[in-house]
Amino acid sequence: MLRDMARRFVDAEVVPSYDSFEEDGLVPPSVWRKAGENGLLCAAVPEEYGGSGGHYGHEAAIIEALGHGGADGFGIALHSAIVAPYIQHYGSQEQKERWLPRLASGELIGAIAMTEPGAGSDLQGVKTSALKSGNQYVINGSKTFITNGQNANLIIVVTKTDPAAGAKGTSLIVVETEEVEGFERGRNLDKIGLKANDTSELFFNEVKVPT
Repeated sequence: MLRDMARRFVDAEVVPSYDSFEEDGLVPPSVWRKAGENGLLCAAVPEEYGGSGGHYGHEAAIIEALGHGGADGFGIALHSAIVAPYIQHYGSQEQKERWLPRLASGELIGAIAMTEPGAGSDLQGVKTSALKSGNQYVINGSKTFITNGQNANLIIVVTKTDPAAGAKGTSLIVVETEEVEGFERGRNLDKIGLKANDTSELFFNEVKVPT
């Protein structure tokens, strides 16, 4: 049933405009919100937080429907199956209540900013810093090749909070881009494929996030 519903949505709302999405280099936020209205975002998030209360198999059925329609560049997989679970499993109760329903509705679009010009999957090479100052962290650094980066307004940023502590000094800090100063988006990078999936440079210049 979910697979059929997802395919109908993709065929009606995504496929007809997909060529223009590829030309523009992103899927418009309005389409994300329509996906949320149809229960296709955060399917594995509990209903109490605005999700569908399913499991990863339901997420897979939605991702499969995108592939079936040739619309693999719609970045739902990262949003629903990576960003939302980080919030669900590691966020405080207040953070879950604040962010998960808005991720499920499409009001928020999620990204995770790991890769940098000089660091990829080796997170110990990350240079972006988040130094504590009073009751906030101050983030400085740059990221690149960030999936959903042009659209995202909720970004989990991999930072160094204590360079001397090794892995224990590497932290994930959530940035709500509409509520901070010093955050900038760079280029929407051109790629060989998945052209409708915005893949961006991100810059953090004295971005302050409350602890």
